[in-house]
Amino acid sequence: MINLDPNLLLSLIACLYVLGFGGLSFLRREGLSVQFALEAAASTVLLVGGSWLIGIQLNPILFLALLYLITMRSRLTVDMANLLARRGKYDLTFRLYRLSLAWWPDASSRLIVLTNRGAAELRSGQVESAIQTLESVLDAKEQHRLGLKYEAACRYNLGLAYEQKGEGTKAVQQFNEVLDLLPRSPYGQAAQAALKRRKKKQSGG
Repeated sequence: MINLDPNLLLSLIACLYVLGFGGLSFLRREGLSVQFALEAAASTVLLVGGSWLIGIQLNPILFLALLYLITMRSRLTVDMANLLARRGKYDLTFRLYRLSLAWWPDASSRLIVLTNRGAAELRSGQVESAIQTLESVLDAKEQHRLGLKYEAACRYNLGLAYEQKGEGTKAVQQFNEVLDLLPRSPYGQAAQAALKRRKKKQSGG
């Protein structure tokens, strides 16, 4: 049995954490965030160094949990905001979106925050704001990677917003983009249903 130095073990856990999330990010087409890797490294130094200075051994599971909370702070806040949005508590929802943006998320996380905020703006009846937010996500994705799932979500909600505004051509374009991206996803199925609904309405059915 190999006995590793506790601090070396924590450093190894941090490396595996970064590699694991980096691999998932590549699979989601987001790429590895340099900011994420640097934050994980800095957090490891502070947590491991701090525990060493005060003479307390940091539990590996607690260390991993703290590392996750620190590096994923914005996305966790978004999850809470989305839960509140589904319950119709939009005032607190948008406060949490602002908080998640104030916590200096990396580029991909920032686009995820804005994608979710745009969807919430649409559901709360702020159609113009939703269009501006979701369009800004698509403009920024040319410089920063946005995963297929979130791009599909962004385009689908933008299509709905255009539809509500009466801009049918733009709505159809976004729905078709969703079908090109992820045709079998829930967003793809919803986009297909929206196109069928529009076609039926135009034919007078």
